[in-house]
Amino acid sequence: MPELESLIEQKLIEQLIYGDSQWTYRPDLKTEADLWNNFKYILEQNNKDRLDGEPLSDSEFEQVKNQLQFSTFYKAGEWLVGENGKVMVHVQRDTKKLHLVVMNHEHIAGGSSVYEVINQYSALKDDEDAASRDRRFDVTLMINGLPMIHIELKNRQHSYMEAFNQIKKYIGEGQFRGIFSAVQMFVISNGVDTKYFSAASDTELKKEFISGWVDRNNQPVSDYIDFAKNVLKIPQAHEMIARYTVLDNEAKRLILLRPYQIHAIEAIREASRTGKSGFVWHTTGSGKTLTSYKATRNLLMDIPALDKAIFLIDRKDLDEQTNTSFSSYSQNDSIDVDNTDNVTDLKNKLKSSDRQMIVTTIQKMQILISKRLKEGTPEYNRLRGLKIAFVVDECHRAVSPATKRIIERFFGKSLWFGFTGTPRFPENPYPLMGDLPRTTEELYGACLHKYTIQNAIHDNAVLGFQVEHDGPKDVTDETDSSRYENETHMLKVLEVILNKSYHKLGFQNGKGKTFEGLLTTSSISIAQKYYELLTRVKNGETPLKIDERIKQVLPDFPKFAITYSVTENEDGSQVNQEKMKQSLDDYNAMFDTKFDISQITSYNSNLNKRLSRKDPKYKSRNEQLDLVIVVDRLLTGFDAPCMSTIFIDRQPMGPHDLIQAFSRTNRIFDKKSKPYGQIVTFQAPVLFKKCVDDAVKLYSAGSTEDTSLIAEWDDVEPAFKKALAALRIAAQIPDDVPSMSDEEKLHFMKIFQSFDRLFAQLKSFSRYDESMLDDYGITEQEYIDYAGHYLNIKSEIGPEPGPDRLIRR
Repeated sequence: MPELESLIEQKLIEQLIYGDSQWTYRPDLKTEADLWNNFKYILEQNNKDRLDGEPLSDSEFEQVKNQLQFSTFYKAGEWLVGENGKVMVHVQRDTKKLHLVVMNHEHIAGGSSVYEVINQYSALKDDEDAASRDRRFDVTLMINGLPMIHIELKNRQHSYMEAFNQIKKYIGEGQFRGIFSAVQMFVISNGVDTKYFSAASDTELKKEFISGWVDRNNQPVSDYIDFAKNVLKIPQAHEMIARYTVLDNEAKRLILLRPYQIHAIEAIREASRTGKSGFVWHTTGSGKTLTSYKATRNLLMDIPALDKAIFLIDRKDLDEQTNTSFSSYSQNDSIDVDNTDNVTDLKNKLKSSDRQMIVTTIQKMQILISKRLKEGTPEYNRLRGLKIAFVVDECHRAVSPATKRIIERFFGKSLWFGFTGTPRFPENPYPLMGDLPRTTEELYGACLHKYTIQNAIHDNAVLGFQVEHDGPKDVTDETDSSRYENETHMLKVLEVILNKSYHKLGFQNGKGKTFEGLLTTSSISIAQKYYELLTRVKNGETPLKIDERIKQVLPDFPKFAITYSVTENEDGSQVNQEKMKQSLDDYNAMFDTKFDISQITSYNSNLNKRLSRKDPKYKSRNEQLDLVIVVDRLLTGFDAPCMSTIFIDRQPMGPHDLIQAFSRTNRIFDKKSKPYGQIVTFQAPVLFKKCVDDAVKLYSAGSTEDTSLIAEWDDVEPAFKKALAALRIAAQIPDDVPSMSDEEKLHFMKIFQSFDRLFAQLKSFSRYDESMLDDYGITEQEYIDYAGHYLNIKSEIGPEPGPDRLIRR
């Protein structure tokens, strides 16, 4: 017999109040009036001096209550940031203004902090809303009398998603108002699966925000009692609210860090307290910018001896992208976050006595040290004596071993924390240069926390990769460049990109919702040849014609651009500049912009924004690109969830460069239409496959058991055939489905989901053709009919059926 929800609730409360968990059970608090009275008592106890021993009058407390009626959870989050760590309310008493401390984030697990747990709170219906009903909340955790974390429980016969939908419904009904409007975090569980997510309005609450917990070794912690031990005891629960919640000012929403981000920040804190540096290995696409922001910020809070925390980045175009994120995160922060406009600005910020978090580029830091400081001066000596923690995003791209040594020797009291998705190991070290360090560990110290591609795919933080090696198979020497640097080969590449990437580029989604691709080549000159050839193709001047099926969706396809450094090759810089002027003219005509060669940085910035589509302006088809031709630009550090495919017409890169390039494609967008990051290679297929396999093994910490990591045609096609056979057993023909029993329909639903996923995946390979359906033994119409029956069953069951739930008629 399944465990009752009331028993699960009781066991959870017993765990929360057990031992050093520090929660006090308050069975007497059941109504909003109870909670306000309790809050008032705690507020008065913590502010006796400020109140001169005189309790708050009813009218004074009404002032307090008015300040705590938050219109959104985000507004509550803004208030909870506090002033220098103190969360305040303000009361006018006669002619005097009283500043009362509600919560002190410096007093986590001590001082004035009061931790209470309540259950079966009665949320009364809204008298003005005839459709509303009385609701009972399961378990709520309160800090200093304010509900901060709310927990909804189901028994094992139900999915935890039913608890999610229940919370969403309660929010929509307005139940989280009044004192409950301060809630910042929700926890849902059916006993065996436990998840958490940040508070948001019912319309903004998405399944994608839900996160499970893992331990430091990335092992799942799903049982509700274990979750309580790991996450909900004090100080951890208070830290989730005070330290590991980020306010995204741009999106106006709360972000709760995921467990691997929290573990990394805690590992950096522990290392810094003992004066040790180190690096964090978090795979590309796992939110390193957000993690590094919080890590940098928390260093100033946790280590009083530090004078500055400096976030170092490289390349001005990425400086802008990272700075935008940092500005959004730091808008409501208690720690100043200052980006530096120029080298003088950087010097002044370093000289300032303020404890600041500074965002700057490695280039500015180099110029300051080498050209702007005179040895022996008071200014020079003051800066050399600073205790600084450097946090370096994409640490191998941003700082070379030689540059790091120069900065490290100048700032003799510095700590260094590198973030990378692709560490340098003994298998792929830096080139030998004297006695300079060659691996990440030699450069920064021990790996403080690890979160690999496999971990991220398992957690649905990123997508896996689907790889096709379409290079010529009959080549004796796969490294012979003459086989590839000719128009015949290049037209074959463009044939795949233009006519065989219908599903890769999301044409099935319709106009304005298609995806983008990158084409990367071995040199600027080859990139330019591709640009010119693609122009001729679009103008109808080559044997290659764009398929009518493609034109039906996007008559203007392909909209393309090119980007490269115009000073990269001194010998060809004049030619490069002339060709870039022409491509800028094309870009200006396409998008009504006015970039010239002197504004190449602004052009690149505009191109980045256009590709990332994070600004609503770029969601319009008129403002979109389909393909960008690059050499190395955009292959690292660039985040665009709507980019689905990278086409690689060059020899295999090193393992770190391969994984970085692949990872431009595997950001989560819509798992139905973009289930994988897509990679197509056009040179050296045998060599490329070996290099990819080696790179994936290296960056999966030696394990590649997860088949969702790399998918190839030879894996997907047999799996598709098996799934089709299973579908035919479940329902020989689509017309068999309506007469099935409830249990048979549930079985069909699961079988079809697997089949549908593999069919979509199969279609996204360049070699797929609809004529193959005859050999497989299914028609497109049959698929459509099966899908229709599946959708009918899904609508009968509801969005998230539990494991044992049958259809309710």
